[in-house]
Amino acid sequence: MKFKNYTICLILCLAISSCKKGFQELNVNPNTSAKALPQALLAPAISSIVKANMSRSQRLTNELMQVTVDMGDTDGKIFRYDIRKSEADYLWNSWYLELSNFNDIYAGGEQLGSNSFKGIALICQAYVFSLLTDTYGDIPYFNATKAKDGIFMPEFDRQEVIYQDLFKKLETANELLKTGTNIPSSSDPLYGGNVANWRKFGNTLYLRLLMRISAKSPGQAAAKIKDIVELNSANYPIINSNAESAALRWSGTAPYVSPFATWRPADWYTPKLADFFVNNLKEWGDPRIARWATIYNGKYEGIPSGYPVGQAPEGKSTLPVALQSEPLLGNILNYAELQFLLAEAAAKGWITAGTAKSYYENGVTNGITYWGYTVPENYLAGADVKWGDNLALENQLELIHVQKYYSLFMTGMEQWFEYRRTGHPYLPKGPGLLNNGQMPSRLNYPVYVQSTNGANYSAAVAIQGADDIYTKVWWQKP
Repeated sequence: MKFKNYTICLILCLAISSCKKGFQELNVNPNTSAKALPQALLAPAISSIVKANMSRSQRLTNELMQVTVDMGDTDGKIFRYDIRKSEADYLWNSWYLELSNFNDIYAGGEQLGSNSFKGIALICQAYVFSLLTDTYGDIPYFNATKAKDGIFMPEFDRQEVIYQDLFKKLETANELLKTGTNIPSSSDPLYGGNVANWRKFGNTLYLRLLMRISAKSPGQAAAKIKDIVELNSANYPIINSNAESAALRWSGTAPYVSPFATWRPADWYTPKLADFFVNNLKEWGDPRIARWATIYNGKYEGIPSGYPVGQAPEGKSTLPVALQSEPLLGNILNYAELQFLLAEAAAKGWITAGTAKSYYENGVTNGITYWGYTVPENYLAGADVKWGDNLALENQLELIHVQKYYSLFMTGMEQWFEYRRTGHPYLPKGPGLLNNGQMPSRLNYPVYVQSTNGANYSAAVAIQGADDIYTKVWWQKP
């Protein structure tokens, strides 16, 4: 097989380490090793993943989840649930390519006898593979990125099997990082080399993924969440503050420059903000609106998402251009998200270390303070914010998830994942939506996979269902 065909045949098969513009100095090995050291690979790989996530958060998630509306009546308008098949390629290619680098980081950790790099690599692998399977469903997993071993057409693995192995990776990472030592700060754009914080991130990611499968494996999810949070918490440290959130905080100095910083302002503010996104913030008196929305005719105003074809409203508030270089848009998993996850677990009776109310209010508070604001007086007592222990569980979940929605602002595909899992927050359904207003459940596989890995593609579709955006993945299916 020619090299050209390797690239087409699954960037997921690639076993090369790719250099990134802006990271030349990091990729220079001072010991002149034939292979790049893990400390040279980690920063560019993480940076590339976060940039890819931010790109599709702006393009896909914001439109599906009624943050923005890229107005128009042409084909491919995502806010109408019209997603072209070509949209699938970018994330598939970006994520699988960096998995090859995380494999090399793990191998480098083995060569160096570094539990730290091995543990960090496993956390990154679990994170990226979770993004892939949550986006596409069944995917190449166990034999992915093994072109070096002669595997160019890997089979697709079932999502439920993948998840069990993700949990094994995170268990192993937790044990490895117990004895890990700090890594060079220049190699780590998330935690500056602090391995203890990486361990907290890994265990918090574990909680996110357990909750993700909780509708399909409620016993396993509930038991393990309780084990991590209560029964064995000393062995599973988790994120404990906004400062420990997993986020690539763009400094504005190369190579850590936001991918949006080079956009033309007109491209950035062309999509208009949606009613749902703006109106909640206004009604709550939420100070974050000043960072997230422009003023139109003296006030913050959104437009309806899913408006009827041919009846475009007047565009109003947009995302401010200052967000193009905003350091906090590099979020991966923050403290507020964790608190809302724990609030959900407590509301369902899975944990009792804290109350659902305390976790919820802590999530609300830290969602605001993460952005540098003080929680307004009486904010938590607002009619649409106030927690009620006597509310029905479904209403408690809506309170949790509408606030979680804002904590996940511009966090990859997470708003969409959580909506697909829970049906929260309740989004208005405009008359211009396609497919009777059914939210897309996945992205299709890249079209080129059908020709380059046809037999395994066909086998996956036969098991999972039609390769379209409405086939539910395993953790969604009733």
